[in-house]
Amino acid sequence: MNILIVGASGGIGSAFAQTLAARESVQRVVGTYRSTPPSWEDAKVEWAPLDVTDESAVARLARDLGEIDWLINAAGLLHEGAHGPEKRVAQVEPEFVMQNFRVNTLPTLLLAKHMAPLMRHGRPAIFATVSARLGSIGENRLGGWYSYRASKAALNMVIKNLSIELRRTHPQLVLASLHPGTTDTALSKPFQRNVPADALFTPGYSVNCMLQVLEGLSPEDSGGFWSFDGEALPW
Repeated sequence: MNILIVGASGGIGSAFAQTLAARESVQRVVGTYRSTPPSWEDAKVEWAPLDVTDESAVARLARDLGEIDWLINAAGLLHEGAHGPEKRVAQVEPEFVMQNFRVNTLPTLLLAKHMAPLMRHGRPAIFATVSARLGSIGENRLGGWYSYRASKAALNMVIKNLSIELRRTHPQLVLASLHPGTTDTALSKPFQRNVPADALFTPGYSVNCMLQVLEGLSPEDSGGFWSFDGEALPW
């Protein structure tokens, strides 16, 4: 099995790469990083620099990959420099809003455009992206976090749209949005203070849970939004 992990230098992406590389059924894992290659190595893991918001870079990587069986996009943005989730609409800044969509939503479209042809091989395949429960419109009772919520809700719609289009050409492909739970990574670090200890997961635990979810899905489930514990979430 050949696997592409996008954002494999982050906490969750790195855990995906290491966990999957340890499996006997996996022959090759290509892990991408934005600027600095990870310090760890594995005989099955190949590192590739990638700005996943740059379509020309995504297209170049696709030309070099060959067939892939799984694609997992673990790239994402919650805060950047002095900018973080907006509690009130008065805090909204257009550039940060667009940056959320650029990092949280656009890459999945670009990856599908250029990588889906590499998954048209007739074997069972998975195209998954790490989303967030905060992107659920149906569950939103608290408001706030405008840019992040909206970009993740849009991401979930992208996955749903892709599942409708690609079922005609990729009948064995499962597309899924995944909520990883609150995971102890740099992305969540500023927001961990009020998280109970038993609700803050290690990346390894979160990834193992998400892999169990993915392996339990069939093409009939394609386009869904799932929590790490297997709960189907509303869009």
